[in-house]
Amino acid sequence: METLNHDNLLASDYPAVTDIRTIVSGQNLSRGAVLGKITASGKYTLCDSTAVDGSENPVCILAEDCDASDADATAVVFLSGSFNEGQLTFGGADTADDHRDALRDLNIYLKKAVNA
Repeated sequence: METLNHDNLLASDYPAVTDIRTIVSGQNLSRGAVLGKITASGKYTLCDSTAVDGSENPVCILAEDCDASDADATAVVFLSGSFNEGQLTFGGADTADDHRDALRDLNIYLKKAVNA
């Protein structure tokens, strides 16, 4: 039985669609990492706007921690949903504002946390 640990990544009940993707080796990523797709290999890596291999464009959000330090690994990703931008990780010096519009075009919506 799978256990769900709430970490405030999901920001609303907007439909979250998931799928499985291959994470390229050489990285240990946490849930909430914003991923780009490397054009040449079709594998996924942390999105960084300074990249020039296709991964500069965000395409999905990692739904679970993924250790691909030593070899490629498969992981569940979110293809759509509404997310707390404070829980997201980007590559380089990127921020949510750098990718907000591109993610919205993919039905991935970023929300700022609101204190009650």
